[in-house]
Amino acid sequence: MNRGLSLLGLALLGLVVASFASLDLHWAEFLGPQALGRMGRFAASFFPPETSTPFLLKTARATLETLAMSLLGTALAALAGLLLAVPASLQGGALASGLHGAARLVLNALRSVPELVWASLLLVSAGLGPLPGTLALALHTTGVLGRLLAEALENVPPEPAQVLRSRGAGVVQVFLFATLPQVSAQWLAYSLYRWENNIRAAAVLGVVGAGGLGQMLSYHLGLFQMREACTVLLAMIGLVALVDALSASVRRNHFA
Repeated sequence: MNRGLSLLGLALLGLVVASFASLDLHWAEFLGPQALGRMGRFAASFFPPETSTPFLLKTARATLETLAMSLLGTALAALAGLLLAVPASLQGGALASGLHGAARLVLNALRSVPELVWASLLLVSAGLGPLPGTLALALHTTGVLGRLLAEALENVPPEPAQVLRSRGAGVVQVFLFATLPQVSAQWLAYSLYRWENNIRAAAVLGVVGAGGLGQMLSYHLGLFQMREACTVLLAMIGLVALVDALSASVRRNHFA
């Protein structure tokens, strides 16, 4: 076992070295005095941030829009992921073998396409705004949560389900009262973690016109309005910190 891990570590180290050797990375130019000076002047152009009342109100509305996109997208994905995880798991596959392969294929397809690509595709039919961004988050996150929940269902101890079956409980009753309670904590933890990720993803999706803070950031950077862009970046950082704190509080209280 230790020998195998050592060989794996050496192989990974070799790949890292080969990556540096094969890529045309101009570290001397990137870290040279002129490059560092240009980066310093560029960073200084962001300060002081724009603090006019109209712009702060506009940023607040975009912040709420980004929060709503991430929250709704995650909630839809948590429900859809659970529905797809049941037939995608080995236990669900035993009950509905015809749906097992189809469910796993759908989950693989959903999470293989990044949120930014989903948003770009949905913009064609849904137009600009938060709707394509929300749907893009929901589609990709459904694939991720569905796969994680399917694996959690496969690792559930079978004894509680066997007890209910021996007393004449049906398939739905067994799932609701024996299987689901055992994975509910993991379901909540996975959903909260993906909500944190979707806050960041929602900000990025705005770059393609999907609304929220990302759309504001793309607009002001495109016009080289750096002070306004700095305010938007600060709002992004504050929103991520807030969601991280809320998520940590929920996990701490739920799992205490």
